[in-house]
Amino acid sequence: MTPSDNELGAFLRASRSRVEPADAGLVGGVSGRRVRGLRREEVAVLAGVSADYYARLEQGRERHPSAQVIGALGHALRLVPEAREHLFRLAGLNPRLGPDSPQDLVHPSLLRMLEAFPRAAAYVLGPAFDVLAANAVANALLSPFGTERNMPRILFTHTRAKTVFAEWEPLRRSTVYALRLNAGRFPNDTDITDLVTELSEVSPEFTALWAERDVAGLTRAFKVFVHPEAGRIELTYQTFEVVDAPGQQLLVGTAEPGSRSEESLTYLVSTAERA
Repeated sequence: MTPSDNELGAFLRASRSRVEPADAGLVGGVSGRRVRGLRREEVAVLAGVSADYYARLEQGRERHPSAQVIGALGHALRLVPEAREHLFRLAGLNPRLGPDSPQDLVHPSLLRMLEAFPRAAAYVLGPAFDVLAANAVANALLSPFGTERNMPRILFTHTRAKTVFAEWEPLRRSTVYALRLNAGRFPNDTDITDLVTELSEVSPEFTALWAERDVAGLTRAFKVFVHPEAGRIELTYQTFEVVDAPGQQLLVGTAEPGSRSEESLTYLVSTAERA
């Protein structure tokens, strides 16, 4: 088997050669090594897998590791986010970077772009439709839902969803269809599968819509909010795929210039800034 046939194994070998045993917390039995870096057995222990299984990964005899195993290996090998993303892709999986906060998934340049829409509700959604990052307008608009930032969970479990979203039923339907589309695009994304399991257990309405097996993307949409502080707000949304982070989408909701809705957004932001 040539290196090009086993890029995953080659990357794992190269990565472990760059990790000093002491940096991995191995303080004993590290003298007398003939090669730099960690041994296979040490990587296996640090990642919580068997030495035989890890050896088969490096040798290319195991071609279908789980996302959990790849995530553990990325942590054991002390990979930076970009290298962890690469490791997931080599394993044929959707990247799961395991950051300290959802916002860490969003590239800094995209975070800066959110603030370039001072009069629009702009936010970044992950594959399971978690709001990973949002500008001040979007945060103010979603404030009735407290700290909950997963849109399907809001639509099917939050008590205020039906009153805040004027077109609640069509929005729930389109969201489920888009979630199923993502489930097909990213079959190994446990955020999606866990969310589907959770909502299927608590919401008969979600279960019924999911069973329809229909799919649709989030493209252009018209949404009407009834905010408890600012009243009715009508926004037209455009959705953009984030090329550098498959599964992420940038949504930008704008109000008609000079309209009551635009005034309401300005009011919401100013209220949030004074709080």
